[in-house]
Amino acid sequence: MIRLQRVGRKNVPIFRVVLTDKRNSTKSGKYLEALGAYDPRKNGIKQFSADRIKHLMSMGAKVTDTMHNLLLSEKIITGKKINVLPRKSPPKNKEPASGASEASKASEEVKVEEKKEEPVPETPKA
Repeated sequence: MIRLQRVGRKNVPIFRVVLTDKRNSTKSGKYLEALGAYDPRKNGIKQFSADRIKHLMSMGAKVTDTMHNLLLSEKIITGKKINVLPRKSPPKNKEPASGASEASKASEEVKVEEKKEEPVPETPKA
């Protein structure tokens, strides 16, 4: 997996582009190969080894969403940007649920009415 690893000090973000196993945490510091650097403070200075990244992606390495967008902006790969921020889920429509509950209530009323219509045989007292 090709991802960003933060290496900067406090309030000075600098990121290293690394190839790592997907099971390793980004904060563990373990990586297989360094592929470049990204400094968002200095006008977004990006230094990537483009040919190596393309080679690793052709071999099956996955890229995180943020890294994908950075590679698109540097024109190393082509495609569409991925929305990194999660979208809010739309409110659930309650009409189908209420329609189903109304149908079930109606069927229950019919059953209750059917039970009331049946005459109860009287037993004589002895």
